[in-house]
Amino acid sequence: MIATCMEKKRFKIAALGCRTNQYEAQAFRDQLLSLGYEEAREGELAEICIVNTCTVTKSADDRSKYQIRSLNRDNPDAKIFVTGCMTEKQAPALLGIAGVAGVVKNKEKENLLKFAFPDQEIPEFKIERFEAHTRAFVKVQDGCNSFCSYCIIPYVRGRSRSRRLETILDEVRGVVKNGFHEIVLTGINIGDFDGAPNEGEEPVRLSTLTQAVSAIEGVRRLRISSIDPDEVDDALIEVIKNSPNCVPSMHIVLQSGSNTVLKRMRRKYTVQQFFDTVDRLKKAIPAFTFTTDIIVGFPGETEEEFAETLEVMNKVGFLKVHMFPYSKREGTLAARMPNHLDPLVLQRRKEVLLEVADTLAGQQRQPYVGKIVEVLVESHNFGHTENFLPVQIEGALLEKNQFVKVLVVENQKEALIGVVVPN
Repeated sequence: MIATCMEKKRFKIAALGCRTNQYEAQAFRDQLLSLGYEEAREGELAEICIVNTCTVTKSADDRSKYQIRSLNRDNPDAKIFVTGCMTEKQAPALLGIAGVAGVVKNKEKENLLKFAFPDQEIPEFKIERFEAHTRAFVKVQDGCNSFCSYCIIPYVRGRSRSRRLETILDEVRGVVKNGFHEIVLTGINIGDFDGAPNEGEEPVRLSTLTQAVSAIEGVRRLRISSIDPDEVDDALIEVIKNSPNCVPSMHIVLQSGSNTVLKRMRRKYTVQQFFDTVDRLKKAIPAFTFTTDIIVGFPGETEEEFAETLEVMNKVGFLKVHMFPYSKREGTLAARMPNHLDPLVLQRRKEVLLEVADTLAGQQRQPYVGKIVEVLVESHNFGHTENFLPVQIEGALLEKNQFVKVLVVENQKEALIGVVVPN
């Protein structure tokens, strides 16, 4: 009778920001599940909560603090542990928020549950699945050595460091064994991946890692997360071209289409180098699509420099643009630069850029109307093609995490519309 009445303890996890944070949240989730906890459903109270914060912009700071307060409000007796990039600069303030039992900085993040449960043996910090997703993010690298003038990440994530090749491959095999067909290799600056060589060992190139993961049985799709254009070398392109499960799509970071702005940002490439990378990929795989990040309103950005960014967008024809209004981060070089833009100017440029981005996305999707594409179903009637075209599937509800052939019948504002092609 006692055993049947006992309830498992519950947890809640919130992850803000990048895919690396999402990976780490899943690692916490798998650890807690192994310890006998269960994830709280909507309306259920949790005994422990973990918030993996983001500080890339002021808005990210605000969302992180809001998430902590929301968890405390909804779970008044829970112990809340806060980690992530915000903890590096704002630990005292975070400790002062009601409900926070501990703040764990990034360098100790993997030991968070050892602090929470000092008397228990804690499972290894790795993922075995990816809850509520059909694609699994696998972290291969952390930190950054670039120190771009606007970016606080090297100060809060630390210098670049990679995971060992075999560790990554073992993790991917485990994820695939649990039914995941699509793998996304992710990191803070994935182009810096070197496999963490020991003394006397040769570094492992990103192309070598990509080839090794693509060779794992059961990996149907392999994506490379956000990467800088100067880090896409010929060896990587050759692997993508010759590996059927390496998808013809990549998120290559632009940030600005103006060379003068890129120089002030301390980016390591020029607009022409960006074009060259796009051209090499298109030449290797004509159906290749591109997504990117762009910062609007960097200090001193003129109308002419903004127009150059729009021109580059039109020339490349991005499938999707992640637009970030410039956010001042104290301690960075850009924070001390003159000529910060008026918020109204920034807002106007943001609206113009998003309108151009929407137009380009529609243009990239249009050629697929009337064609049959393969879609990995991510929800009951939505998914993406291998080159990341969003597809809304009409008709019967479909089981998640399956591949279906879809005839595209229409190109609407947000996605292609299609119907399942019978086997």
